[in-house]
Amino acid sequence: MPHGWLVIDKPLGLTSAQVVGRLKHAMRGSYGKVKIGHGGTLDPLATGVLPVALGEATKLAGHLLNGRKGYAFTVAFGVATATDDAKGAVTATSAVRPDEATLRAVLPQFTGPIRQRPPAYSALKVDGERAYARARAGEDVVLAERAVTIDALTLEAVTADSATFVVTCSKGTYVRSLARDIALAAGTVGHVSMLRRTEAGRFGLAQAIVLDRAVALCHGAALGQALLPLSAGLDDIPVLVLEPHEATLLKSGRRLPGPRAKPGTYLATLGSVPVALVAVSALDVRVERGFNLEGDPDVGHC
Repeated sequence: MPHGWLVIDKPLGLTSAQVVGRLKHAMRGSYGKVKIGHGGTLDPLATGVLPVALGEATKLAGHLLNGRKGYAFTVAFGVATATDDAKGAVTATSAVRPDEATLRAVLPQFTGPIRQRPPAYSALKVDGERAYARARAGEDVVLAERAVTIDALTLEAVTADSATFVVTCSKGTYVRSLARDIALAAGTVGHVSMLRRTEAGRFGLAQAIVLDRAVALCHGAALGQALLPLSAGLDDIPVLVLEPHEATLLKSGRRLPGPRAKPGTYLATLGSVPVALVAVSALDVRVERGFNLEGDPDVGHC
């Protein structure tokens, strides 16, 4: 069974779940039933980095969701939509087209810790129901503002009717909301006309492959050519090297007594094989996510 990451350059028009479904179907003949999931949803109208976890790497998808994300996006000025992207019905128009100086002047408002209101058409739940379901049913959905952090926001290009930006941001940031609010701050209305994720956690476009190639590799024994090791998503986490008896204790659900390192999260390994994601405290080492791997994970486990 494969354990690791496929970084897909998600094509336009597919949901993240549809990408996972195509890969799962392609792997069925060669590998049987494979655990598979993705590390962060992309809208159908978005493209770019979609990390797909296979096997034991699925246990790390939640960790990846907490990481920083990077996007390139274009704001089309003059038209606001219900979905804050090109798919929605027009809700407002404006003849104002901001120039480069105006746009650069408003960017500081959207850098650092900010508050933003998620789009009404989002997967967030309102009283147990998805916001987009309520919006599609005709309900006037107004979601509460949330705190997010914009690490960097730069203006890359300006045309007569649009502008393209690059952003690095925290978990929970809605680029559609950011685009909407930039347009409003610049004295007009707007929506996202292009959205491309350039990075997700430790994964970037340089590691991504197109979906059709990934599907072709999944049909045969060549998946290892594109499969990144389970530890690839944890490059920002220090390693805690274990002795064999310590690995046995952790695998059985036991804790290791005594401080082993500075408090924090570590990837505990036996040689090059990940054993568990662990939390180190001043008192002990405990397992947060255990892995059932044998051999060398860097060969792909195919």
